[in-house]
Amino acid sequence: MIIIHPDFQTEQDYINKAYSVLARAHDEAKKLHKNVESGKGGTHQARFEKDVIADQVNKRLSQLDIGDASLVFGRIDQRNEDDENETFYIGRIAVWDESQDPITVDWRAPISESFYRATGRQPMGLTRRRHFASRGEKLLGIEDEFFGDDIIDDSSTPYFKGRMTLATTMEQARSGRLGDIIATIQGEQDEIIRAPLPGVLIVQGGPGTGKTVVALHRAAYLLYTHRFPLQGQGVLVVGPNKVFLTYIEQVLPSLGEAGVHLAVLADLVPRVTVRGFDSEKIARIKGDSLMKDVLQRAVKDRERPILEELTVGYGLQKLRLSVEESSIIVSEAQRRYTHHNSARNYVRDSFFEALAASTRNAEIDPIKLKADLETSLEIRETLDWMWPSLTAEHLVHDLFGSQALLINAGCPSFSKEEILMLFRERSPHASEVIWTVHDAPILDEAQEILGPRTAFQEEETIRTFGHIVVDEAQDLSPMQLRMLRRRSLNGSMTIVGDIAQATGAWAHDNWNEILEALPSRKQPRFAELTVGYRLPQPTMDVASRVLRDTPYGKNAPVAVREQGETPRFLKVETPARLLGAVTALTRSELEELGSGTMAVISPDRYVDLLTQSFKASGIEHGLVYEGALSNQVTLVPVGLVKGLELDVAIVVEPNEIINGERNGIRSLYVALTRATRRLIVAHSGPLPDSLK
Repeated sequence: MIIIHPDFQTEQDYINKAYSVLARAHDEAKKLHKNVESGKGGTHQARFEKDVIADQVNKRLSQLDIGDASLVFGRIDQRNEDDENETFYIGRIAVWDESQDPITVDWRAPISESFYRATGRQPMGLTRRRHFASRGEKLLGIEDEFFGDDIIDDSSTPYFKGRMTLATTMEQARSGRLGDIIATIQGEQDEIIRAPLPGVLIVQGGPGTGKTVVALHRAAYLLYTHRFPLQGQGVLVVGPNKVFLTYIEQVLPSLGEAGVHLAVLADLVPRVTVRGFDSEKIARIKGDSLMKDVLQRAVKDRERPILEELTVGYGLQKLRLSVEESSIIVSEAQRRYTHHNSARNYVRDSFFEALAASTRNAEIDPIKLKADLETSLEIRETLDWMWPSLTAEHLVHDLFGSQALLINAGCPSFSKEEILMLFRERSPHASEVIWTVHDAPILDEAQEILGPRTAFQEEETIRTFGHIVVDEAQDLSPMQLRMLRRRSLNGSMTIVGDIAQATGAWAHDNWNEILEALPSRKQPRFAELTVGYRLPQPTMDVASRVLRDTPYGKNAPVAVREQGETPRFLKVETPARLLGAVTALTRSELEELGSGTMAVISPDRYVDLLTQSFKASGIEHGLVYEGALSNQVTLVPVGLVKGLELDVAIVVEPNEIINGERNGIRSLYVALTRATRRLIVAHSGPLPDSLK
């Protein structure tokens, strides 16, 4: 017998009403948008005001367009100061009826806080909290929680509000894109989301604890709560790679915030193409904070006096600039100016003043002299020798393309052998260079030292942001952290990651190493997510065994999903049969998968081989380089799987993952914690002892 909640139809009618109000608000905003667009001409003030209105209308239209997402997902009943009952419906955005009465309140509004935070011991004024399980406008179920003196204390055990709604969300198939969690935000997550704006907040969270979506919801919350000044200052969200950005790109618009800047670090460097990756040894050198000293010496190498006296004909006169005078000009420019390019005009003007003063027969106006001789090839070459106008990419391209320059700038920061590892043949044009991801912070550091050129102030001035959110921060090198620090306007940052999942060339063993490189205007705050929502407990148990004898194996997340499929291990008789076995396994799993997503995660050397095998067997699949899980089946090298979640994961040759990566044990841990439904480990070689 199916029991239907007695308020089911009443609540469905209310949800229908909310959607009709939303549709009307959307139509009215569209009409206003058309009216604003049609009005042309008028005074400058009128046009400016019209543009401001149009911008606000566009933002409201963006907020009102929620697509297939659910508008209403909860309700709170509480007693007000007059001991009267009040009811509020919690929604994705706030909508009002024609009388300006709230139909839904925004999930970020202060009144909504109790929906996420209230517990039996701290009811926050609630008498009832109601959760809606819904799909778009259709109500699927209702779950009530009541508060009062007779409620059992829940403070000593992990407390999950809205278990039915949470379970419904967890059981949904993965779409290949990250979804929001506003219907199921738990207390410890909400505390992080609503944490104060100033200073650095470090959020440590294991696999499946929702740290990424919590960080994105925090960005949306801060923009809502601190609209001024953040709307003008900007909010930056930094991800580890393009795959990850594609994976998360829909979350913020679904929360009503489309103005957040999503980027990988390479996106923040103008004009360059970044596609390559360096070996781990080279990545370690490029990521070392000592590279800033190398770059400073490289710039100073380009600030130099002439090698011999310059003689210039001017009418019937001979104008001269001695080596000593040019040395004085260069030294004075270095003393006066912090940034190289900002001193170029000073050097040029001082150059012509010295030339003008070199004649004793007649007084020469330096300004006129500059106008007459500035375009002379000899003068231009001399000025470019003494103090060239430089771009970051030209400086670094020249540096990396010359062993002599590398040795001169790189020692004593690095050994000769280390610095020469950065050498690569120069391309004919710096604009044609394909840079690596580890070059990006070097180019950025070079830009900071050089400063913008006079004619490129806007393009080459490094932009700052009012708040920066950084995901997967546990792998960032000191140079990458410097790049983030210089973009922070006031030291307000949310740093998210998991030390147990640190796998890169600069994988950190604790958060203190990262904090040392970040702004320190306020005492940093730490928060930890302790509850895992994505992984079933059997999968978490297997993954935790990998870290059991390491410093990272403590405090594994408590899994909400106590039940789940036990991970399977497929032993293949010989390495020659491995590809065929994985291909057959993929086909078999695909037939059972339904609408979900699946990834085959392997060491790099198997990706191309598996691609060929899948194509020969007619299995449609994608490569993670080309898009974040845009196909139902995706081949993922283990180094790019971090942060993703799927229904089914097939992990190939775990022992090779351990032996082939600098932080192989942690890389395997990452690979084993991606699947929300089923984990399969395929191997022809021996299993690691921890998985036997």
